[in-house]
Amino acid sequence: MTETPIGGGFVPSGQLQLGVFFQGVNSGTIWKSQDSGSQTDFESFRRIAQTAERGLFAAFFLGEGLRLREHLGRPHALDVAGRPDAQTMLAALASVTSHIGLVATQNTTYNDPADLAHRLSTLDLLSGGRAAWNVVTTDNAWTGANFRRGGYLDHADRYVHAEAFVETAKRIWDSWEDGAVATSQDAGSWAAPGSARPVRHEGRHYTVGYRPRLPRSAQYRPVLFQAGDSPDGRDFAARQADVIFSAHPKFDDALGFRRDIVQRTLKAGRGANDVKIMPASEFILAATPQEARDKKEWVRSQQIGPQQALAYLEQFWGRELQEFDPDGPLPAIDPVVEETSETRGSGFHGAKARQLADQWRAEAKEKGLSIRQFVSARTSRVDATFTGSYTEVADRLVDYARTGAVDGFNISPWLVPTGLDDIVNHLVPALQERGIYPTGYAGRTLRENLGLASPLRADAAVELEV
Repeated sequence: MTETPIGGGFVPSGQLQLGVFFQGVNSGTIWKSQDSGSQTDFESFRRIAQTAERGLFAAFFLGEGLRLREHLGRPHALDVAGRPDAQTMLAALASVTSHIGLVATQNTTYNDPADLAHRLSTLDLLSGGRAAWNVVTTDNAWTGANFRRGGYLDHADRYVHAEAFVETAKRIWDSWEDGAVATSQDAGSWAAPGSARPVRHEGRHYTVGYRPRLPRSAQYRPVLFQAGDSPDGRDFAARQADVIFSAHPKFDDALGFRRDIVQRTLKAGRGANDVKIMPASEFILAATPQEARDKKEWVRSQQIGPQQALAYLEQFWGRELQEFDPDGPLPAIDPVVEETSETRGSGFHGAKARQLADQWRAEAKEKGLSIRQFVSARTSRVDATFTGSYTEVADRLVDYARTGAVDGFNISPWLVPTGLDDIVNHLVPALQERGIYPTGYAGRTLRENLGLASPLRADAAVELEV
């Protein structure tokens, strides 16, 4: 395949990185299989993290949900529900791993910047420079009901607020000078006088007057991930993020996303290669293509059974549909809601239910699909799934590495805790044979292993008025 230039001075590394995304609450993890383990026991997290590290994965990434997805006004009983506090879990994992990065998803709306910056600094120091923060925003009152302040943010303000939050955290991390801490017991003081500068912030939502309590880590400060895909989200990532957790794993789409991010990054005054891209992905692998296809069929049957298929439609119809045959046609009745709410989860929020029902019924009738077949097709992550033999998938990934369409993939295992075994045991060696995957960790810190430069120091004394 001919290499496709990205432009803007971007230079492909020719290498791919892998990360693992432990989702927690989700509908894609198979929990009914005899091979499925606990979603909350430390053993499951330890097993996945150590398997990933054996496979030289760059990062272990924990999702976060501040409120459980609901189904017809009740917690969704068909979802996997298990999401311990990210920083507590990652601190525990730091003690049983030595190289893999530890990424905590943390919300800017329902945290305090000084407190969160300190906790992330703690994780970064005790892990030897392996901590990262996946920056997320929330604006709705439904989620805010779990917190004293409620859902006080207007939708348009979420990134304005987040930017002030991130800038404040960066100034806290940047406030200790290089060489501030004594390296000898003969020094006159433990830290050089004036080495920790105060941080001030006065804004619409909070005021900070803070003296940082921890020096820098081995990687200077935590790596920043971000996953927003709106124009505002992409601009925010171009200004602030080190890594984008994208929703664009399909090759042509990934190239287009890379071009867009490079343009936005250059506009933000950063280098063309400064922001890494790792799309969400699912891998279903086997020794032969036919075995992989058979495995995929089994995975889909476990992810979308009769109950799950009906429940999926109920999220849009806004009413129970248990009287309908999951192997029959889509319901002829109309939804009882015009538009779906955030209570159903991000994948359902804001859908025009009545319009969608008409489109889906017509599509299912034209293709001869039952409810279960239709829902399986819609939820199969077609664009995000790599299915095939180990060598077949490895060959496909060569094009991603050579063109720089992505820097790697953030993999969601469909089985816990053994979901990475095929990838580590078979795909990773195949990628190494093709020269597109590391044969060892580049260093001890996450920043080194991702190939990220040390960040420029922010001015801790400057106030940000937003």
